[in-house]
Amino acid sequence: MEAASRNLLSFISMLPTCFILVIFSFTIVDAEISNSKTIGRGLKAYGQLPDRKELATPSSALFFDDNEKDIDIIATYSDASGTIRTSRVKMKDLSASWVLENPISGEPGKQKGSQVFKLKDSYQASRRSEENVEHFIDDHHWQEDEIQNRRKASWSPVKFKRQMLRQKRWDLRTVDLIRQNKEADKQMEATSAIEDLKNMDPVVNGKYSIWRRDFENPNSDSTLKLMRDQIIMAKAYANIAKSRNQIDLYSSLLRHVGDSLRVIGDANSDSELHPSSLDQAKAMGRALSFAKDRLYDCHIVARKLRAMLQSAEDNVDSLKKRSAFLIQLAAKTVPKPLHCLPLQLAADYYFHGYQSKKDLNIEKLEDPSLYHYAIFSDNVLATSVVVNSTVLHANEPEKHVFHIVTDKLNFAAMRMWFILNAPEKATVQVENIDDFKWLNSSYCSVLRQLESARVKEYYFKNHPSSLSVGSDNLKYRNPKYLSMLNHLRFYLPEVYPKLHKILFLDDDIVVQKDLTPLWDVDLNGMVNGAVETCKGSFHRFDKYLNFSNPKISENFDSNACGWAFGMNIFDLKEWRNRNITQIYHYWQDRNEDRTLWKLGTLPPGLITFYNLTYPLDRKWHVLGLGYDPALNQTEIVNAAVVHYNGNYKPWLDLAVAKYKSYWSKYVRFDNYYLKLCNLSE
Repeated sequence: MEAASRNLLSFISMLPTCFILVIFSFTIVDAEISNSKTIGRGLKAYGQLPDRKELATPSSALFFDDNEKDIDIIATYSDASGTIRTSRVKMKDLSASWVLENPISGEPGKQKGSQVFKLKDSYQASRRSEENVEHFIDDHHWQEDEIQNRRKASWSPVKFKRQMLRQKRWDLRTVDLIRQNKEADKQMEATSAIEDLKNMDPVVNGKYSIWRRDFENPNSDSTLKLMRDQIIMAKAYANIAKSRNQIDLYSSLLRHVGDSLRVIGDANSDSELHPSSLDQAKAMGRALSFAKDRLYDCHIVARKLRAMLQSAEDNVDSLKKRSAFLIQLAAKTVPKPLHCLPLQLAADYYFHGYQSKKDLNIEKLEDPSLYHYAIFSDNVLATSVVVNSTVLHANEPEKHVFHIVTDKLNFAAMRMWFILNAPEKATVQVENIDDFKWLNSSYCSVLRQLESARVKEYYFKNHPSSLSVGSDNLKYRNPKYLSMLNHLRFYLPEVYPKLHKILFLDDDIVVQKDLTPLWDVDLNGMVNGAVETCKGSFHRFDKYLNFSNPKISENFDSNACGWAFGMNIFDLKEWRNRNITQIYHYWQDRNEDRTLWKLGTLPPGLITFYNLTYPLDRKWHVLGLGYDPALNQTEIVNAAVVHYNGNYKPWLDLAVAKYKSYWSKYVRFDNYYLKLCNLSE
């Protein structure tokens, strides 16, 4: 009984202490939940909270329903006697240091009714984190899609805010790096463009540029170029003025253009300009300045200049076509003096009875130990230059034999010339191609084709409908493509059956050195010795042959190097062994419709001697004097043979002036017949 009384007194004495502890506990809770409104706003902003595994032991449990505006919180604690007690607390009374966690697995959307969440005390975070939480929760401008992407993570406003800021920094950094990369590329392009401009030739590329720096070139004709620039701009402004019905300005600009053109005249440099040219340039400058003030519009002027450029290009193309037509016409037309020469020679040949004169030194004509040349031509003067230049440079002229073949029309004149002007010691034989009875249409493919109606239609009845078509057709209607003299080179073994080697020469070449070493060149089993003409991709097989035709593409290499007809050493023994003439006939028959190559002798020559041509040293033969005015003079002087291949033959007025002396010095202008026909140097 006394023990029970002591226990009761002890329990009664502890009640005040427990009561004080409970009041103190609620005071602390009340102090900690002073910011409960902030948590409420955060919950409303995020709606349904995501699932998350429990990371720490909770201090209290939370039960709430989705439809309730607030959340009832049951706080549990134990008193001094160890008895468990509960107390209800509202969500709005919680402090910002509490974090909600859902320990229930599964998708939140599948949970029905009330849900249980854990409250985790995050008060251990720094005060800076608490400030970031408050700032983040107050921010109502985050987009819903960004929030939904993070629902599977724990509801941590601080962490989410940091992630968003980090993502923004990454995006800004990416944009900045892209911008820097573009700026670096532009800088590199600008640097490259500046270097290219520095390497440009200001004389050529800046010829008509108003902004050129003439002082860098002491020989520049600045006044002449300036006046030409002014004329171009004046024409542009005049067209604009006319389109805007400003007739006075239009007339003024045209008057200044006419005055400038008269001052320039035919001048090609400042030294050739009239003394008043500078005054005219100043007057034109004032007129252009006035026109610019009244008419200048960048887009209109640029458009007008482009139109003028296009018109100039069209005019240039038209003039090129006209020039090509006239050059072809002049190249195939025989000048009057050259037409006079064979007429005078032929008349005297028959008048004085030279037709009965026999050739001397007949035994030399078939002697294979001598140096034999083949020249097939109807041009008396050109053939005489070939023979004269060769004999003049020969170490042993008595061992040189020239076999000249011409047509029936020029046979008398050719024979008369060499009877009266026989080279010293050398032997010359003149033959008529019509005397070769074996050369007929049944044996020769070209003769058979020339007799066909289709070829006659192409050459004589197909009149061109335009200048451009006419210039092309005129090129291939040159008489040399129809003459068998041009194709006789493929029948050398038949023409000279007793010879072993022969040197073929065109009539538009000049010999400048002794050619006898060519007979000692070892051709290594090849048939033809010639100088190759390809440089880089130029003058290869694809330039001459139609490689779109399978007959060509299957049998030949398009990159194979071309070579030159005009000075060729032929091994006639090897020619006969390989039956080269039959190869020529085979391909000539297949080109009757002209689909494998155009007319001429070089394309079939490339095919016939394919893989049978030995390349000679380039010093033996220099080409291009008949079309290229920019050849190396040193190469021409050192060459054994120079070739006037092209339209600018040295006996025509078209000839390149600086090359003509290499040919004319072998012409005997004091000859009676040359004087009679007014042929002069």
